[in-house]
Formats: sequence, C-alpha cells, structure tokens
Amino acid sequence: MTSEQLVEALADLAADKKALDIVELDLRGAVDYTDYFVICSGTSDRHVKAICDGIRYGLKDANGIGPRLVEGLTEARWVLLDYLDVVVHVFVPEVREFYGLERLWGEVPQLRAPAVPAPA
Repeated sequence: MTSEQLVEALADLAADKKALDIVELDLRGAVDYTDYFVICSGTSDRHVKAICDGIRYGLKDANGIGPRLVEGLTEARWVLLDYLDVVVHVFVPEVREFYGLERLWGEVPQLRAPAVPAPA
C-alpha cells in the first residue's frame, strides 16, 4: 500500500465513523518524520474513541496494518495514531481549535478539505 493509498484508507475509515471536518495534509518536503497528516474531529471523547477504533481495527482487518504508536486514547481529547508515513490526529472540536494544526501547516497542500455547507 502506497502512502497515498494509506491516506485515503485512513480518511475513509474515519468518515465511516462519522468523523467531522476530515483534512489531509501533504507534508512531503516540509518535515522529515512523516509524509501526511489526516486530521479530523469527533463530537465527544466517546466519538473520538470510536473513530480511532474504526481506523485501527478497519485497517488491521483489511490490510494487516497497525499503528506504530497510539497516544492520548485514555482521555480521548486528542488521539494520535502514527502509521509512520501517515499520522492521524483525532480531536474533540475545542482541542482541535486550540492547537490549530491546519493553521500551523497552512502552507502545505491539502488533499481533502472539510466540506463547506452550501449557501441557504
């Protein structure tokens, strides 16, 4: 599985668990420790855990791939799943807003941006 395929699989698994505002950032050339970030939100700590479980078990079942590192699952306010070439960040909304990873990495290309509601 290529890095690009992994990014799409991780984002799709998050979407399957109703993750909000899924963003894929292409960090190649910007950092040395990973190629991509997948950033998304859950509505609560329980939702964040469900998204993380969906990603972890879905990718393991379908492709035999597990994360090298999981951080933050106990409190589930910001969970990091490290798949080496792709790092997944799952936040509750207020923590995502506070840290603003999209703002921090605003100059890198976005592969998938959050859906913008249609005008009423």
